[in-house]
Amino acid sequence: MHNFLLMPQPKIDWPKAVLPLIKKYENEKHPLDAGNLYEMLVMVVLSARSNDKLINSIAPEFFGVYPNMSSLAKATADDLKPLLAKVINSANKAKWLIEIATIVKADKNIPLDIDKMVELPGIGRKSANVIKRFAGAPYEGIIVDLHVVRVSQRLGIATSDNPVKIEEQMMKVLPQKEWEAGMSMSFLGRDICRPKPLCEECLMNKVCAYYNGWEIK
Repeated sequence: MHNFLLMPQPKIDWPKAVLPLIKKYENEKHPLDAGNLYEMLVMVVLSARSNDKLINSIAPEFFGVYPNMSSLAKATADDLKPLLAKVINSANKAKWLIEIATIVKADKNIPLDIDKMVELPGIGRKSANVIKRFAGAPYEGIIVDLHVVRVSQRLGIATSDNPVKIEEQMMKVLPQKEWEAGMSMSFLGRDICRPKPLCEECLMNKVCAYYNGWEIK
Protein backbone atom coordinates (compact mmCIF):
# COMPACT_ATOMS: atom_id res chain seq x y z
CA MET A 1 0.00 0.00 0.00
CA HIS A 2 1.09 3.55 -0.72
CA ASN A 3 1.13 6.17 1.98
CA PHE A 4 -0.17 9.30 0.32
CA LEU A 5 0.86 12.47 2.10
CA LEU A 6 -1.52 15.37 1.99
CA MET A 7 -0.13 18.53 0.47
CA PRO A 8 0.14 21.27 3.07
CA GLN A 9 -2.19 24.21 2.60
CA PRO A 10 -0.37 26.95 0.68
CA LYS A 11 -0.15 30.40 2.25
CA ILE A 12 -3.48 32.11 1.58
CA ASP A 13 -3.91 35.87 1.50
CA TRP A 14 -7.13 35.68 3.51
CA PRO A 15 -7.99 39.42 3.49
CA LYS A 16 -7.99 39.22 -0.32
CA ALA A 17 -9.53 35.73 -0.51
CA VAL A 18 -12.66 36.63 1.48
CA LEU A 19 -13.51 39.72 -0.59
CA PRO A 20 -15.67 37.89 -3.19
CA LEU A 21 -17.54 36.16 -0.36
CA ILE A 22 -18.19 39.45 1.44
CA LYS A 23 -19.25 41.10 -1.81
CA LYS A 24 -21.81 38.34 -2.42
CA TYR A 25 -23.44 38.47 1.02
CA GLU A 26 -22.70 41.85 2.65
CA ASN A 27 -26.14 43.29 1.88
CA GLU A 28 -28.00 40.11 2.81
CA LYS A 29 -30.48 40.51 5.65
CA HIS A 30 -30.05 38.27 8.65
CA PRO A 31 -32.49 35.32 8.56
CA LEU A 32 -34.17 36.63 11.71
CA ASP A 33 -36.82 38.98 10.35
CA ALA A 34 -36.58 41.83 12.87
CA GLY A 35 -38.02 45.27 12.24
CA ASN A 36 -35.91 47.24 14.70
CA LEU A 37 -33.08 46.90 17.20
CA TYR A 38 -35.33 45.89 20.10
CA GLU A 39 -36.90 43.12 18.03
CA MET A 40 -33.49 41.89 16.89
CA LEU A 41 -32.20 41.70 20.44
CA VAL A 42 -35.23 39.71 21.60
CA MET A 43 -35.14 37.39 18.58
CA VAL A 44 -31.41 36.72 18.94
CA VAL A 45 -31.89 35.73 22.58
CA LEU A 46 -34.78 33.45 21.62
CA SER A 47 -32.94 31.87 18.68
CA ALA A 48 -30.19 30.18 20.73
CA ARG A 49 -30.36 26.42 20.02
CA SER A 50 -33.61 27.06 18.11
CA ASN A 51 -34.19 27.76 14.43
CA ASP A 52 -34.77 31.13 12.82
CA LYS A 53 -37.94 30.02 11.03
CA LEU A 54 -39.64 29.18 14.33
CA ILE A 55 -38.59 32.48 15.93
CA ASN A 56 -39.86 34.40 12.89
CA SER A 57 -43.21 32.59 13.19
CA ILE A 58 -43.80 33.46 16.85
CA ALA A 59 -42.40 37.02 16.66
CA PRO A 60 -45.50 38.87 15.36
CA GLU A 61 -47.66 37.71 18.27
CA PHE A 62 -44.93 38.39 20.81
CA PHE A 63 -44.24 41.90 19.54
CA GLY A 64 -47.97 42.57 19.27
CA VAL A 65 -48.11 42.20 23.06
CA TYR A 66 -44.65 43.60 23.87
CA PRO A 67 -43.76 46.10 21.13
CA ASN A 68 -40.82 47.70 22.92
CA MET A 69 -38.41 47.38 25.83
CA SER A 70 -40.49 49.51 28.20
CA SER A 71 -43.57 47.29 27.75
CA LEU A 72 -41.43 44.17 28.21
CA ALA A 73 -39.99 45.62 31.44
CA LYS A 74 -43.49 45.61 32.95
CA ALA A 75 -44.00 41.89 32.26
CA THR A 76 -43.08 38.85 34.31
CA ALA A 77 -41.42 35.67 33.06
CA ASP A 78 -44.75 33.88 33.60
CA ASP A 79 -46.46 36.42 31.31
CA LEU A 80 -44.12 35.40 28.48
CA LYS A 81 -44.52 31.63 28.83
CA PRO A 82 -47.62 31.20 26.62
CA LEU A 83 -45.96 33.23 23.84
CA LEU A 84 -42.73 31.23 24.01
CA ALA A 85 -44.15 27.74 24.50
CA LYS A 86 -42.58 26.39 21.27
CA VAL A 87 -39.13 27.83 21.96
CA ILE A 88 -36.31 25.63 23.30
CA ASN A 89 -35.28 26.58 26.86
CA SER A 90 -38.19 29.02 26.97
CA ALA A 91 -38.27 29.35 30.77
CA ASN A 92 -34.70 30.60 30.97
CA LYS A 93 -35.08 32.78 27.90
CA ALA A 94 -38.20 34.41 29.35
CA LYS A 95 -36.27 35.13 32.55
CA TRP A 96 -33.33 36.58 30.58
CA LEU A 97 -35.58 38.85 28.51
CA ILE A 98 -37.27 40.23 31.62
CA GLU A 99 -33.87 40.83 33.24
CA ILE A 100 -32.61 42.60 30.09
CA ALA A 101 -35.73 44.79 29.94
CA THR A 102 -35.41 45.64 33.62
CA ILE A 103 -31.79 46.70 33.10
CA VAL A 104 -32.19 48.50 29.74
CA LYS A 105 -35.69 49.95 30.41
CA ALA A 106 -36.16 51.61 26.96
CA ASP A 107 -35.21 50.92 23.34
CA LYS A 108 -32.97 53.99 23.21
CA ASN A 109 -30.81 52.52 26.00
CA ILE A 110 -29.93 49.29 24.17
CA PRO A 111 -26.11 49.17 24.32
CA LEU A 112 -24.03 48.60 21.20
CA ASP A 113 -20.71 48.31 23.00
CA ILE A 114 -19.83 44.62 22.98
CA ASP A 115 -18.50 44.58 26.55
CA LYS A 116 -21.78 46.04 27.84
CA MET A 117 -23.87 43.76 25.62
CA VAL A 118 -22.30 40.53 26.87
CA GLU A 119 -23.03 41.58 30.44
CA LEU A 120 -26.74 41.18 29.62
CA PRO A 121 -28.18 37.71 30.34
CA GLY A 122 -28.55 35.44 27.33
CA ILE A 123 -26.21 37.48 25.10
CA GLY A 124 -22.77 36.14 24.23
CA ARG A 125 -20.23 37.43 21.72
CA LYS A 126 -21.94 35.83 18.72
CA SER A 127 -25.30 37.33 19.65
CA ALA A 128 -23.72 40.72 20.31
CA ASN A 129 -21.96 40.70 16.95
CA VAL A 130 -25.22 39.80 15.17
CA ILE A 131 -27.06 42.66 16.91
CA LYS A 132 -24.26 45.11 16.08
CA ARG A 133 -24.36 44.08 12.41
CA PHE A 134 -28.12 44.67 12.33
CA ALA A 135 -27.61 48.12 13.86
CA GLY A 136 -24.89 48.99 11.35
CA ALA A 137 -22.46 49.55 14.24
CA PRO A 138 -18.72 49.05 13.67
CA TYR A 139 -17.61 45.48 14.20
CA GLU A 140 -15.81 44.69 17.44
CA GLY A 141 -15.59 41.01 16.60
CA ILE A 142 -16.52 38.34 14.05
CA ILE A 143 -19.81 36.44 14.05
CA VAL A 144 -19.16 32.74 14.66
CA ASP A 145 -22.23 30.51 14.59
CA LEU A 146 -22.49 26.78 13.84
CA HIS A 147 -22.24 27.46 10.10
CA VAL A 148 -19.09 29.57 10.54
CA VAL A 149 -17.50 26.84 12.68
CA ARG A 150 -17.96 24.39 9.80
CA VAL A 151 -16.99 26.76 6.99
CA SER A 152 -13.91 28.22 8.72
CA GLN A 153 -12.53 24.75 9.47
CA ARG A 154 -13.11 23.53 5.93
CA LEU A 155 -11.50 26.62 4.43
CA GLY A 156 -8.56 26.35 6.82
CA ILE A 157 -8.80 29.97 7.96
CA ALA A 158 -9.26 28.61 11.50
CA THR A 159 -8.22 25.34 13.10
CA SER A 160 -10.17 25.28 16.37
CA ASP A 161 -13.67 23.89 16.92
CA ASN A 162 -14.25 26.38 19.74
CA PRO A 163 -16.25 29.43 18.54
CA VAL A 164 -14.34 31.86 20.78
CA LYS A 165 -10.97 30.58 19.54
CA ILE A 166 -12.18 30.58 15.92
CA GLU A 167 -13.16 34.23 16.33
CA GLU A 168 -9.73 35.02 17.79
CA GLN A 169 -7.94 33.19 14.96
CA MET A 170 -9.92 34.98 12.24
CA MET A 171 -9.51 38.37 13.90
CA LYS A 172 -5.73 37.84 13.72
CA VAL A 173 -5.67 37.13 9.98
CA LEU A 174 -8.41 39.53 8.82
CA PRO A 175 -8.37 43.32 9.21
CA GLN A 176 -11.41 44.84 10.92
CA LYS A 177 -12.83 46.08 7.62
CA GLU A 178 -13.18 42.42 6.53
CA TRP A 179 -14.88 41.18 9.72
CA GLU A 180 -18.18 40.99 7.80
CA ALA A 181 -16.60 37.73 6.58
CA GLY A 182 -18.12 35.93 9.58
CA MET A 183 -21.73 36.59 8.58
CA SER A 184 -20.80 35.93 4.95
CA MET A 185 -19.46 32.49 5.96
CA SER A 186 -22.70 31.87 7.84
CA PHE A 187 -24.70 32.53 4.66
CA LEU A 188 -22.29 30.34 2.66
CA GLY A 189 -22.79 27.57 5.22
CA ARG A 190 -26.55 27.77 4.80
CA ASP A 191 -26.48 27.95 0.99
CA ILE A 192 -23.49 25.92 -0.21
CA CYS A 193 -21.12 24.67 2.51
CA ARG A 194 -23.73 22.51 4.18
CA PRO A 195 -22.88 19.36 6.15
CA LYS A 196 -22.97 17.73 2.69
CA PRO A 197 -21.33 20.56 0.73
CA LEU A 198 -21.93 21.68 -2.85
CA CYS A 199 -18.22 22.28 -3.44
CA GLU A 200 -18.37 22.64 -7.23
CA GLU A 201 -20.73 25.61 -6.85
CA CYS A 202 -18.67 27.35 -4.17
CA LEU A 203 -16.90 30.60 -4.98
CA MET A 204 -14.32 29.79 -2.29
CA ASN A 205 -13.22 26.39 -3.61
CA LYS A 206 -9.90 27.67 -5.00
CA VAL A 207 -8.69 28.54 -1.49
CA CYS A 208 -10.52 25.78 0.41
CA ALA A 209 -8.43 23.14 2.21
CA TYR A 210 -11.36 20.69 2.29
CA TYR A 211 -12.01 20.94 -1.44
CA ASN A 212 -8.34 20.82 -2.47
CA GLY A 213 -7.34 18.11 -0.02
CA TRP A 214 -4.78 20.27 1.73
CA GLU A 215 -3.45 19.50 5.19
CA ILE A 216 -4.08 22.40 7.55
CA LYS A 217 -1.09 23.28 9.69
